[in-house]
Amino acid sequence: MVGLTTLPNTASVDDVVAIIERDGGVIVEDLFGGNVLEGLQRDIELAINSVPEGVDAEFAGTKTRRAGALFARSEHMIDVATNPIYQGAARAILQKPLHVFFGEERTEITPQIQIGTTQAIHIQPGQGAQVLHRDDTVWMWRHPDYGREARVQIMVAITDFTHENGGTQVIPGSHKWDDDRAPKVSEAVSTEMKAGSALIWIGSTYHGGGNNTSDGPRTGLTMAFDLAFLRQEENQYLSIPLEKVKSFPEDVQRLLGWESGESFLGFVEKDGQMTDPMDILNSAEYEEIGRIPGRV
Repeated sequence: MVGLTTLPNTASVDDVVAIIERDGGVIVEDLFGGNVLEGLQRDIELAINSVPEGVDAEFAGTKTRRAGALFARSEHMIDVATNPIYQGAARAILQKPLHVFFGEERTEITPQIQIGTTQAIHIQPGQGAQVLHRDDTVWMWRHPDYGREARVQIMVAITDFTHENGGTQVIPGSHKWDDDRAPKVSEAVSTEMKAGSALIWIGSTYHGGGNNTSDGPRTGLTMAFDLAFLRQEENQYLSIPLEKVKSFPEDVQRLLGWESGESFLGFVEKDGQMTDPMDILNSAEYEEIGRIPGRV
């Protein structure tokens, strides 16, 4: 079976989006390198070593280590979230406007995106393949009923990915299937790429961790951009200390969910007004999560 298309890191966002829309996923070579890759490798190793092996034989794996809260663990997650190819593709795929009426006035609203989940995944030798699945199942997404994608996800190779060491399995074209067709292992191809390269795919594409038959581990870092009107899979407000959130650039704070967007979802009341959380987060009066002076 033909593997996933691989593009150079000089590819345009339009080229990346075109392949994703055709195949459900694409590999981009050398998306991260130099100090960023070295920093990610160092930080992810520390994160992996801080968690035990899994106990879920069917899904998470008994010889797999998974560590979340990566924005609290690595400053280089900012580089992942702000990568122009990945974020550009996510915005192009997810931020498709719709029209609504306020009274008789027809208005266009564009959905925001947010960081939904982060995880370092360390698959050790002897770990069998993960069951093939769609990640948008967390919202019980229906295909093709909803007519839009819910997630654009990235898997950054922290170590080289090969067929033998459990490179992520993907079924090309499965994003076009309805919900009555089951995925078969024989339809999947392995993601093979060097450290620093990345797989970008969408929530409707069937995929899963591969079978590690090699004598070494395979480590990857995954993060997802999701539609901001959906609940975040990983609770970013409890995963990241508030002081660390305040140290991030404003665009990253917003991507972590600290904004209300055009539809006002997630607003905070202040002085009788529906206020953008960013106005509260970065104000001197905001002391801690859930506490505004004068409010009991």
